[in-house]
Amino acid sequence: MLIIGERLSIISKKVREALIKKDKEPIKQIAIEQWNFGAQMIEANIGPAENRGEELMEWIVTTIQESVPLPVSLDTTNPAAMEAGLKIHNNQWGKPLINSTSLDPERFIMFELAAKYSVPIIALTVGKGGLPRDAEERVEIAVQLMEKSVEYGISLEDIYLDPLVLQISGSQNQAKEVLKAVRLFHELNDPPMKTIVGLSNLSNGCPKHLRPVLNKYFFALLMYEGLSAAIVNPAEVIEVVKTINVITGKTLYAHSYLEI
Repeated sequence: MLIIGERLSIISKKVREALIKKDKEPIKQIAIEQWNFGAQMIEANIGPAENRGEELMEWIVTTIQESVPLPVSLDTTNPAAMEAGLKIHNNQWGKPLINSTSLDPERFIMFELAAKYSVPIIALTVGKGGLPRDAEERVEIAVQLMEKSVEYGISLEDIYLDPLVLQISGSQNQAKEVLKAVRLFHELNDPPMKTIVGLSNLSNGCPKHLRPVLNKYFFALLMYEGLSAAIVNPAEVIEVVKTINVITGKTLYAHSYLEI
């Protein structure tokens, strides 16, 4: 299970202000906290970044990698900013991850960048008609994304299929469809396709005290279905990861297993 720390997002007021002021300390602090809780990659979400996107991406990637020995997931819809991040990324600790592409032709340039720099990419199962209705439609879109990746010369092993987690408060039935889609995605290829979710999307709009509860239990179900990676707050899920790894035999049990 690849745990990608989600907390360095421009949506956060603290992160947004740090980006504007070029204040490295809050960025470093959040990166280190996520690393200490078990993150194996750090998400750098700068949004559309229409102004100074390249500069912003270069700055945050450098700041993160000055703080922790981890690769970075690059999240922006600005292709120039994405490429700037790919260029400056220190691959000593692993390849960066492109977040993301879809079947929207305007996003195909992300396939081009993934091929050019030989890096993995997240493929959102969003079709031309909008959000998928069910697991089967997600699979149909996933097949098209796989075909598109082959067209661009990208190995299927470098594709992370994202079934698109939606808010449970407004689309409760979609949670089950996401679980089913993760299971079905694995059957599309041998070796199985990699899968990824943005976990906290599930609890968006819910009361603050309920969000960690919803996120953790959904994450446990996703792990059971074979999820490969998740963009999460690692502090919320580290106990889930360790416990399920013990129960499924991936980690040897010890009384202190949660401390390991």
